[in-house]
Amino acid sequence: MSAIRDVFVDYGDKIAQALIETGYMVVIAIIAAVLLGLPLGTLIYLTRRGGPLEHRVVWALADLYVTIVRSFPFLLFVVFMIPVTRFVFGTTFGTTAASFPLAFVAVAIYARLVEQILLEIPSGILKAARSMGASVWQTVTKFLYVEARSGLVYALTSATISFVSYSTVLGVVGGGGVGDFALRYGYQEYKFALMYVTIVLIIVCVLLLQMTGHLVSRALDKR
Repeated sequence: MSAIRDVFVDYGDKIAQALIETGYMVVIAIIAAVLLGLPLGTLIYLTRRGGPLEHRVVWALADLYVTIVRSFPFLLFVVFMIPVTRFVFGTTFGTTAASFPLAFVAVAIYARLVEQILLEIPSGILKAARSMGASVWQTVTKFLYVEARSGLVYALTSATISFVSYSTVLGVVGGGGVGDFALRYGYQEYKFALMYVTIVLIIVCVLLLQMTGHLVSRALDKR
């Protein structure tokens, strides 16, 4: 216990800063997932073969992006994106710049989850929307999203947990965060108590995210 107390006494400020950096990167990833991943996944669903807006070219391009980005090992994708990141931000270092490749991955991950959830919706929902003369926009917003809202929230929770995991890699490009802190001050300096405390903090954060997402998802599930 004294070792744990010493960790917080000596490194409390740095741990807090690392948590803030991780939170910042994860929030950016969540925003990208919701604003871009949700519509992208919906587009893939709508333009698939037999979908309401069937279009093979659009479907192929959108699906190809998701497939390629998700198939990349994340560390290699971060390195691959370095020229683009430098072009956009003028640097590859810093929490904001490091969040850039994470946002691309977040969009791809959540888009695929959205597509899968929408595919699980009973076909009768689409038929009901068509019989009422609903437009595509109304079908998506008034029928599909309403039916799938619980699953979409739960999927976003699962994706967010992945974002936390991926964010620990971003210390390689100067992104900071708890993963970088644990390696730099814990593992590399042989301060294993510090490293274990950091790992426990990450686990606690993930458990809180999981619990919150589960509660919100269950509250939205009206079935």
